[in-house]
Amino acid sequence: MLTVDFSRFPLAPGDRVLDLGCGGGRHAFECYRRGADVVALDQNGEEIAEVKKWFDAMAEAGEAPEGASAVAMEGDALNLPFEDDSFDKIIISEVMEHIPDDKGVLAEMFRVLKPGGLLAVTVPRWLPEKICWALSDEYHEVEGGHIRIYRGDELLDKLRGAGLKPYGTHHAHALHSPYWWIKCAVGVNNDKSPAVKAYHQLLVWDIVGTPVISKLTKAAEAALNPVIGKSFVAYASKPQRARA
Repeated sequence: MLTVDFSRFPLAPGDRVLDLGCGGGRHAFECYRRGADVVALDQNGEEIAEVKKWFDAMAEAGEAPEGASAVAMEGDALNLPFEDDSFDKIIISEVMEHIPDDKGVLAEMFRVLKPGGLLAVTVPRWLPEKICWALSDEYHEVEGGHIRIYRGDELLDKLRGAGLKPYGTHHAHALHSPYWWIKCAVGVNNDKSPAVKAYHQLLVWDIVGTPVISKLTKAAEAALNPVIGKSFVAYASKPQRARA
């Protein structure tokens, strides 16, 4: 399940891409499949170990084009172990809402992104997230949980403040908003709830259902994304340096 729309965030074979706070690696895997040279970075060593296993399995199965590469490594988003102007593209998905110094993360991404390079950032959307917080403290008051809720304009202003130029936005994963509202209402960890089980099955059908079912769920999500899309996605570029 991808949050970034690669038609708005085009990759070329050989692009060097950083998936910052990669988690389980879903965007890193897609970039690898598209022929990029991928660095998946996260502070969670267990997740990085799993991402590395999947990279190795993809390489063995021939899922990535010849010449593409993929590396998984632990690291700190506030102190990236890369030189200036190292990456053509950066993805940071569902990460910034966890980090107190979000301006510091933006500054680091700006530093390692090449002039003319592109950034895709996704965060929980304000309204669906606000409902989750209202329904459940357990949803966000956990170690490493969400510490802020972004409004779209606020995130775009922070991108501009970091020196980046936003060029597009959209919303994603509308079908996931009611799922999390239900979980927050019955208990975030209460997976035995009949309502949670039933809605989870709908999400499974969306991913692995028959073509007819998948077509229906995707049409519903596309219609609902502008209203209750769970994620807000913004795209920005780093300006080219002025010639001397």
